[in-house]
Amino acid sequence: MSAEAADREAVTSSRPCTPPQTIWFEFLLDEGLLEKHLQKSFPDPSPIQLINQFLEQASKPCVNEQNQVQPPTDNRRNRTLKLLALKVAAHLKWDLELLEKSLSVPVLNMLLNELLCVSKVPPGVKHVELDLASLPPTTAMAVLVYNRWAVRTTVQSSFPVKQPKPGPPQLNIMSQMQQEKELTETILKVLKEQAGDSILVLERALELTADLRVHTMRTLDQLVAEPGMANGEMETSTAGLKISTDEMHCQVCYDLGTVFFNQGSTTPAAYESAKEHFFKTNELLSKIGPEPVHCRIDQSRLGGYCQACAVLAIPSNVTESQLTTYGHVHHCIKSRNYQRLIEIFLDDNVTLSLLAYFRQSVLRELYQMAQSGDSALEEVCFKVCICNTVRDVLEGQVIGVRFHQLMLKPTKERIDFLLEACVRSLNLDQASENSKRHLAAFLKTLCQSLDDTQFVFMISSHELCMRLLKDEERKVLLDQMRKRSPRVNLCTKPLTVFYDIPASASVNIGQLEHQLILTIDSWRVRQILIELHGMTSDRQFWTISSKWEVPTVYGGIILSIKDNLTRDLVYVLMAKGLHCIAIKDFTHARQLHSTCLELVTEFSPKLRQVMLNEMLLLDISAHEEATGGTGDHPPADLASRVRGYLEMRLPDIPLRQIITEECVAFLLNWKENEYLTLQIPPGLVQNNPYVKLGQLLAATCKELPGPKESRRTAKDLWDVVVQIFCLSNQHKRGNDGKVCLMKHRESTMEHPSLTVTSDDIVNDVTAEHTSIWPTSVELGVIRKNVEVDKLDLRIRSWSYSGLIKESSSIYFTATNQFSAAMYFYLQTGAICSDFFNKAVPPEVYTDMVLKRMIRCCSLLNCHTQVAILCQFLREVDYMTAFKALQEQNSHDAMDSYYDYIWDITILEYLTHIHHKRGETDKRQIAIKAIGQSELNSSNPEEVLQLAAQKRKKKFLQAMAKLYF
Repeated sequence: MSAEAADREAVTSSRPCTPPQTIWFEFLLDEGLLEKHLQKSFPDPSPIQLINQFLEQASKPCVNEQNQVQPPTDNRRNRTLKLLALKVAAHLKWDLELLEKSLSVPVLNMLLNELLCVSKVPPGVKHVELDLASLPPTTAMAVLVYNRWAVRTTVQSSFPVKQPKPGPPQLNIMSQMQQEKELTETILKVLKEQAGDSILVLERALELTADLRVHTMRTLDQLVAEPGMANGEMETSTAGLKISTDEMHCQVCYDLGTVFFNQGSTTPAAYESAKEHFFKTNELLSKIGPEPVHCRIDQSRLGGYCQACAVLAIPSNVTESQLTTYGHVHHCIKSRNYQRLIEIFLDDNVTLSLLAYFRQSVLRELYQMAQSGDSALEEVCFKVCICNTVRDVLEGQVIGVRFHQLMLKPTKERIDFLLEACVRSLNLDQASENSKRHLAAFLKTLCQSLDDTQFVFMISSHELCMRLLKDEERKVLLDQMRKRSPRVNLCTKPLTVFYDIPASASVNIGQLEHQLILTIDSWRVRQILIELHGMTSDRQFWTISSKWEVPTVYGGIILSIKDNLTRDLVYVLMAKGLHCIAIKDFTHARQLHSTCLELVTEFSPKLRQVMLNEMLLLDISAHEEATGGTGDHPPADLASRVRGYLEMRLPDIPLRQIITEECVAFLLNWKENEYLTLQIPPGLVQNNPYVKLGQLLAATCKELPGPKESRRTAKDLWDVVVQIFCLSNQHKRGNDGKVCLMKHRESTMEHPSLTVTSDDIVNDVTAEHTSIWPTSVELGVIRKNVEVDKLDLRIRSWSYSGLIKESSSIYFTATNQFSAAMYFYLQTGAICSDFFNKAVPPEVYTDMVLKRMIRCCSLLNCHTQVAILCQFLREVDYMTAFKALQEQNSHDAMDSYYDYIWDITILEYLTHIHHKRGETDKRQIAIKAIGQSELNSSNPEEVLQLAAQKRKKKFLQAMAKLYF
């Protein structure tokens, strides 16, 4: 051997060797080995591993001579193993907190049942029937330990649990895991059924006044050596570890508090019981001291429980001044005092007493309430979002996507509230330079993102903005706004001679007025009027064109608006919208009417209803034009709006006769005879002749199959028609000076109407419904007053980023709030990709982030989303995708997501799965997705990448709409 090799061997032999691990069966051979092993600083195997090994070996089934599996036998070996497991738990002082974290439910259930057996708990008797005061101390303590574990496990099972990451699939391991899962579910089912009894046992334990004792290693050894003596010793209350009454009451109070708190979500009164037990726990902890013998309570968690109970369980005799800030917030939401809630959030922007996560959770709760049908909360959600955004800005946090979405359609009131929130949240004299700099950058960015210069001027001219921004910054900002504002140059090429001569104010006003007359763009109309009112304030610009006409019934309301700009804007928008309807430019008409509706909604409920009525007329006309000759039926909501208009009873709202005519015509044309005959309000029929005529036409058409029954209705209709044609002093014209007959849509009434002009009933155009007409009538008067080709026809021809990613990780790993984690993951991608219009950078959506998103979706039972996200990984995770697609209990849109899948292998697997299940419709959807030409594997790589990117974009935007 060389000298170098000898040196290496010497060095190696001089290193300390790791002692060999003690095997479980060695403890069976040497009775004193366990105690020596547990006294080591770092015993290997650890106490928890020993409990697992002992009970695993003791519960192993045996095989008889016929190779049949039998339950474990009750022999000396197995009894000794169970006793060893109990001794290890006794060494740990029966610390349930530690045992629950490290042992599975079946193992801990087996351990505690063995404790009940050795503690001589009467078998076959329910614990709730036992008198704890008369039991030996160790027996009573064993009953308490078991029932404490029962209620703690029941509470813990109601929380979402992060599932262990599965390794490579192995049949034997998968089988063992499935068996353990089924056994756990069985045990939990039994514990939940007995939860009421366990609570009663623990409540009775609070009545005990004597100290209790718990088994130690010594008492367990005595049970084996001399059972009678040991039992007698324990009955005299001298054996086992002494547990004081205060410690026992403290631990029981805490466990009961967690149970009642868990029940509070369904039984709010339980919060009061939880509060009493938690506050009692606090008192007992201070009495016990810093080093308890048996009591193990997480004091930070206890503090959280107490704070939550103080908010959720507010006594009726507590005044508002005695509530904490969290209590104020909860009380405001419960009593729907949202104005006070907003005030609290504004004040908290200064005091910073509420956690940012709590404020975000309040906003999410309000959004859920608004989405469930409470539309009045939309403005409250906006204001709370503004308060949270200002708080984030002052603290230098990233602004959420929700704020940007809300500011896509800003209003004057919203901008005013935003400025108010900024002023109240920042004291310029005391604020730090960082806060001032953050808020200044926010206001500057907001001005640059707004399209409406009116709102930009509101912000930039505000006192707060002027104090935060330097003069140079404000000047640059104003220059940017002027460059961005569109201008129409009437001269395509100005004359060189006069190029440098500035135009006078009157010339500029004239040019703007000319542009105002020509434009039909609602945004441009608003811009021009703002500029005109900025040049002069004594003009009425709604009068500059004689072609601008609004109905007389509306004129008085519009011209009574005090603000000159608003009055001009409403008048011009309505006039231009009506003109666009007249020339059948329904796209611009809808844009103009929508802008006008949005404007008047802010200050006049009466004008808002007027614009809704005009929008109805617009939709009827647009549908008539769009469906000409196709026979498509109108949307259900349009028919519902028509009926709603006819049933409307608002005395102060001016109504146009033409809208009523069009509504009746609409219902007649689409054969709504049942509604016109039976459901239309009687008062409307009596007061409006057009509705009366429509009702009679509908009733006659409805009763045509029975000639005898329709005779009276036909006579009434005939009388009304004769009144229309016979002009005399007794019959007044309508409000519009016209006497008219509605034009009907098709054959039901066409031939009988044409028959009116014939003297000879035998020569009628058709004799299909001759029974409804009078046998004789004088038609001379009708011929004198009416020419059929000049009727005024009313019914027309109808036919049928980094911080956010960190927040996501917190929600995912620490709190198990998977929906919130998905919200932040999607927000991260949306911010850095222009709301997914661009590709999300790979350094943002790394494989780790994508796998966490997949895990979140899986735990939310959105299995189709899991399969789609598996495609986003650098290497597609087919195993996870296939496993997710096998799940039938999915809470997402399932086959509606198939258009977002671009991986042919996954699509083929989907086809196979649906074929196997006999789901023909879903299989066809998957086949249709496979057949798209852009997914053909023969395509160039660029085409395939483009197809994948397009589907990624649409899927992520769909997910954002779901979670935002």
